[in-house]
Amino acid sequence: MNVTECLKTRRSIRRYKADSVDHSVIDSIVSLASYSPSWKNTQITRYIAIEDSSLLDEIADKYTPEYNSDIIRQAPMLIAVTFRKGRCGYERDGSFTTKKGDRWQMFDAGIACQSFCLAAWDHGLGTVIMGVFDEDGISRLLDLPEDQELAALIAIGHPDIEPAAPKRKNVDKLLQYR
Repeated sequence: MNVTECLKTRRSIRRYKADSVDHSVIDSIVSLASYSPSWKNTQITRYIAIEDSSLLDEIADKYTPEYNSDIIRQAPMLIAVTFRKGRCGYERDGSFTTKKGDRWQMFDAGIACQSFCLAAWDHGLGTVIMGVFDEDGISRLLDLPEDQELAALIAIGHPDIEPAAPKRKNVDKLLQYR
């Protein structure tokens, strides 16, 4: 699959087949996502692959709204995307490089999430990135180290649907030349 095809055909998948996801495929996807650009090549993004049904149920039952819980309950795997805090957007002396402060952390995690999802699609797997959840609760449940922060959850598995592409804005609405 070429880049154009991958970008045009990847969709947010919210229903999955019960088939498990092979660990070697996840390893390959994370390896590809590691090529995502990051602030001064800090490579702060980390991944936790959750496939234990009791953990998935607990996340769905206690820490996510119903619309995300429904996705998590039937996905064979959930990826918790975290990042190492205090590493991007900063100078060596601890000061911020730009007025964006530490927001570069989420920017880098977002780039990595998209790379992860495109790599998954290239491997025949569907994904959906979720951002609405109890961050503190899931962080405690997963026993995240103090130096990491939860950025997103990504459901991943073999798609059980083929959603149509949503309407896209025209380039003239998205682009300006000056």
